[in-house]
Amino acid sequence: MIMADDLDEVSTDLTAFPHIKELMSRGTTFGNFVVTDSWCCPSRTSILLSQYVHSHGVQTNSDPDGGFDKFLAKGEQKSTIGTWLQDAGYDTAMVGKFLNAYPGKSDPTYVPPGWSDWVAGTGQGMYNQFNYRLVVNGVAERHGHQPQDYLDDVLTTKADQFITTRPKGKPFFLYLTPLAPHLPATAAPRYANAFPNAAVPRTAAFNQADVSGEPRYLSRREKLTPKQVKAQDTTYRQRLRSLLAVDDMIASVQKTLVETGRAQNTYFVFTSDNGFHMGQHRLSAGKTTPYEDDIKVPMIITGPGIPAGRKVEDIGSTVDLGPTFADLAGAKVPGTVEGRSLVPLLRGGHPSDWRSAALVEFYSGHPADDPQGPDCDTALGLGRIPHCPAPPSWAAIRTARYTYVEYVTGERQLFDRQTDPLELRNVVTSADPRLVKDLAGKLAGLRACSGPTCRTADRAWTGA
Repeated sequence: MIMADDLDEVSTDLTAFPHIKELMSRGTTFGNFVVTDSWCCPSRTSILLSQYVHSHGVQTNSDPDGGFDKFLAKGEQKSTIGTWLQDAGYDTAMVGKFLNAYPGKSDPTYVPPGWSDWVAGTGQGMYNQFNYRLVVNGVAERHGHQPQDYLDDVLTTKADQFITTRPKGKPFFLYLTPLAPHLPATAAPRYANAFPNAAVPRTAAFNQADVSGEPRYLSRREKLTPKQVKAQDTTYRQRLRSLLAVDDMIASVQKTLVETGRAQNTYFVFTSDNGFHMGQHRLSAGKTTPYEDDIKVPMIITGPGIPAGRKVEDIGSTVDLGPTFADLAGAKVPGTVEGRSLVPLLRGGHPSDWRSAALVEFYSGHPADDPQGPDCDTALGLGRIPHCPAPPSWAAIRTARYTYVEYVTGERQLFDRQTDPLELRNVVTSADPRLVKDLAGKLAGLRACSGPTCRTADRAWTGA
């Protein structure tokens, strides 16, 4: 699995990247694949554990509510995708970004259980793609600012080496997590001038004309100024440029699979930990909202028996990745798992008991009445980004048609994406009260679920 960092599906044209485009034509794409949290560390913890955020408790990117230290303090490193597959006889590798703030207060070269091969970036410096430190199987490895030090290229080389050195016939799982297109979205030097004229798509959501019906953190916002709009376009180009190295990564790993004779019996997944907005709904570059820009991510899979050029519209979630890999590998999962295996969908089925809604949660880590919120984590320690507040904590469900959101402030949103795909009109006060009541009940059930009860709560509602 190659998992990009902050790659949205809504505004980014993935067909502009030849190897991602080829993946889409050769495999199956999910059209309704969402994250459990539109923030890095909580989302990645959900992927590792197959648990929603209210269950695993890693709520933010840093102490005391989240980050690697919270993950470690709760003992959650003891049972992850890595340990499940390793117990099933797989060689496992984690290459790239693990969890925010790794290695935290632990041993600076700590390697969690479950990983046969470990290459993890450390510190905020890794986001710059140069002058960073890796932990490679318990040994510190420092890199500078030469072209060959570009982090996502180094990760590609490490991933290829892992595949190449696997004993013949030995199954493996590679969890490859590049840094692009996370800000500052530093491009590989060879792509510094790519996409010279790219700009954020000017949909009606971009610098939205009217946000008066939205929660306070949005409704108080002024429209973006021309200078701010220009900054969004600059960010957009930077992100596209940085993503070209991830496209190269896909090509290199696929080439290595062919050269080692493993291409025909290897499943290949491409996705992201969360999405990203750039000017939509008057919001400067960032994430952590319940809008499609932030919660809907790419999900493409190729491999044995996977139909080419097919699109699955059933609702999938990043909480499903662990059970899916375990299912394909014949591995056992613990009773704490809350997601579902996607394998029946991949094989063309439409299980009658499939989920009707996906749960998404966000814990802000700041008081609900804080008018500004915390620094955007995209600031990378470079100072506060103006006009980029995180929203107050919220929880949402996303069905095939609706997105319903409840904020800790008592404010609510309801979007009918069938009639309003850009989510421009909050209809929570004008919709059928029975619909709102049903959605609220569904959300409450999912927020209270644990382990296998989540697979009952997510399908208990028969609405659209």
